[in-house]
Amino acid sequence: MQLTRDKIEEHNQALLKEHQRNFDFLASETREFENIIQKLISFQVAIPSWALGAGGTRFGRFSIGGEPRNLEEKIQDIALLHALNRSSGAISLHIPWDIPTNASAIKILAAQNELRFDAMNSNTFQDQPDQKLSYKFGSMQHVDRAVRKQAIEHNIEVIKYGVELESRSLTVWLSDGSNFPGQLNFRKAFQNTLSSLQEVYAALPENWKMFVEYKPYEPNFYSMTVADWGQSLLYANKLGGKAYTLVDLGHHFPGTNVEQIVALLLMEGKLGGFHFNDSRYGDDDLTVGSMKPYQLFLIFNQLVEGMDARGMDHASDLAWMIDASHNLKDPLEDLLQSVEAIMISYAQALLVDRKRLVQAQEQNDVVSAQEILQNVFRTDVRPLVAEAQLRSGAALDPIGLSRNEKVRHHLIKERGSKTVATGL
Repeated sequence: MQLTRDKIEEHNQALLKEHQRNFDFLASETREFENIIQKLISFQVAIPSWALGAGGTRFGRFSIGGEPRNLEEKIQDIALLHALNRSSGAISLHIPWDIPTNASAIKILAAQNELRFDAMNSNTFQDQPDQKLSYKFGSMQHVDRAVRKQAIEHNIEVIKYGVELESRSLTVWLSDGSNFPGQLNFRKAFQNTLSSLQEVYAALPENWKMFVEYKPYEPNFYSMTVADWGQSLLYANKLGGKAYTLVDLGHHFPGTNVEQIVALLLMEGKLGGFHFNDSRYGDDDLTVGSMKPYQLFLIFNQLVEGMDARGMDHASDLAWMIDASHNLKDPLEDLLQSVEAIMISYAQALLVDRKRLVQAQEQNDVVSAQEILQNVFRTDVRPLVAEAQLRSGAALDPIGLSRNEKVRHHLIKERGSKTVATGL
């Protein structure tokens, strides 16, 4: 299914008067709003290839129908998202879930839909049907050199697929760890993992980056071999200048000050990118901004301040991607909501009066510092985001247009009601 530009313009025309009134009011109160709009237009969030079908838990999975059956259909779904919001112009692939059998044809299809390939993701947390050795007791940390070699070769294979698709980064998330005291020698597990990562790092093309993702628990519950940002940073520093820490918002214990982590990683030049989602307890993979929107704003506040301090390009110097699981909602609608939440928080962070905030901080004026941030957070910036969408050719109400056009109904009609997408 495709949404034509005429259909989007027709949709926008019906909403234009109200939007213009809201935007004009906000613009009259906003400094440098044109600069903010241009930054919003440039900012793109990558969509993960594994998040286009119904997710699930270990208790069950409920199909929504019309799920993409192959990589080509996943690209078509992301093209729909990008047509609706013009902020989803990249796709992140997970191998072996989405191996491109014809890289040239896949590249052409993506280019036709104005999509590029973001980070490639390896998978050593599952055993595949044709896999010789098991990852039951770990992959890169494994006591058996042959298992580690298998994991290394898989990651190098993922890099080769990425080169064919003109991706420029590899994300490594390891489920390695232990469930019981005494099961694992922590020091040897770290050394095995580092040695394995070094072999993968050596295979990176010159212009590539490696992102080392961390997680404090699950699937192992006593220890994880890359458990937190400190361990990820330790690996990245030992690997070299092309290795960075990747922050997944759900990969923290409740109450963790993620914005402080972001600030310090940026200070050290070792923040590589983000996996956006939201959670109530842990790695819940919920819609971005659905639980903790103020924290999301505070994180973006640190991102904007830290990136500007280093002269970084907001749109291209970090990798921005959603990593979520859609157990109840239509995945396309959930992803539209997530991208909008990201854009809103980014717009709010761009509105912060940095000069006044620094002055309040240097004078130890705690009340003023808090007021500066909370006043911005309480500002409805949706008209700014909508104006950026309008100027880039997107729909003013992406979910509304999707429902009016019965997108899911058409996908079910084309693909069937029992299709299951690859991925979790």
